[in-house]
Amino acid sequence: AVGSCRRRRLAPLNEDNGRFLLLAALIAAYLSAGATVFSALESPSEAAAQLRWNRTLHNFSRIFNISLPELRAFLRSYEAAMAAGIRVDALRPRWDFPGAFYFVGTVVSTIGFGMTTPATVAGKVFLIVYGLFGCAGTILFFNLFLERIISLLAFIMKACYERQLQRSGLLPPNFRRGTAVSGVSNLVGWKPSVYHVMLILGIFAIALSCCASAMYTAVEGWNYIDSLYYCFVTFSTIGFGDLVSNQKAAYQHQGLYRFGNFIFILMGVCCIYSLFNVISIVIKQILNWVLKKFEFRCCSKCHKSGTRLSRRNAITPGARLRRHNVAMDADGQYNSDTEGRRLSGEMISMRELTASSKVSLAILQKQLSETANGYPRNVCINTRQNGFSGGVGALAIMNNRLAETSDSR
Repeated sequence: AVGSCRRRRLAPLNEDNGRFLLLAALIAAYLSAGATVFSALESPSEAAAQLRWNRTLHNFSRIFNISLPELRAFLRSYEAAMAAGIRVDALRPRWDFPGAFYFVGTVVSTIGFGMTTPATVAGKVFLIVYGLFGCAGTILFFNLFLERIISLLAFIMKACYERQLQRSGLLPPNFRRGTAVSGVSNLVGWKPSVYHVMLILGIFAIALSCCASAMYTAVEGWNYIDSLYYCFVTFSTIGFGDLVSNQKAAYQHQGLYRFGNFIFILMGVCCIYSLFNVISIVIKQILNWVLKKFEFRCCSKCHKSGTRLSRRNAITPGARLRRHNVAMDADGQYNSDTEGRRLSGEMISMRELTASSKVSLAILQKQLSETANGYPRNVCINTRQNGFSGGVGALAIMNNRLAETSDSR
């Protein structure tokens, strides 16, 4: 069984990667189907409204003897002041297939610019059902992307760490990954630092935003600060809608620009989502640190003697009870809570502490970095039965793969 798990880990397309690629294909098909439905529902209504507006504009110009350029200039000023919904200048169709695809992309990613909204009752009803499953699937895609990017960063950082140990002489020069890793004390239980991962994701997000801003500045005519602002608002799925790309009637190299715009938005949202989750872990650690400091100060003032006793034994009453229960389940040697206890007034006997240390060491050895050394033994077995047994949430991914989020820390 262990050999088969190892062969599955070395395979270029294992079960997890296959699930990820399948989900990506299903989301692409889902977006295309949604764009087709929305384009069919909303495009006729948009064309009819535009036809009515053009007829009204010409009738107004003829009745009041106002030239069309003057009337358009007045309406253009009104648009800038009141942010009117109907534009005087020619814009790209909102509900053709590219426009509808852009709309469904902003819906399932929760960006929600608001420059395009369904006008028909059928479109609004379909949006409720479509967004329910689309947003859920896209969030799952973001979580799987987070898992892939953390795994890649962990693999690279583990290779750099091994090379650093080899240069310092702590590892043999002919050391290869996967050969007697458990016997090397410097690599046992190694996991990448959450702060290093946050730094790498932050640098990548900044570089991606700078490149996208350069493209928007050149194509859309915005200044660079507005382009950076648009990138952050879009990539973070805030989506105010005050700046929206790809809305002019025509661009130079329009097909290439639409493709680049889609890739930048997709990669930017995935990267910022991953960065936000790493930052949330750091914020959680800071809050835990503050709570521990506050608890330590309260205990040092109210229970000085109890604090000294727990420090000497290096165990708290709650942790003693939990470790004692784990030790009983693992070794099966204790029949009562008082068996083996010393009569010197200490909270725990040496026999119980030794058993607890054995269990803690066994648990630590099982929780080695699956991203650098492959999945643990229990994960290899359970993955076959339940693909989501390790959790699909961002916090579960971080807790399993980063060092500072483990319980031992």
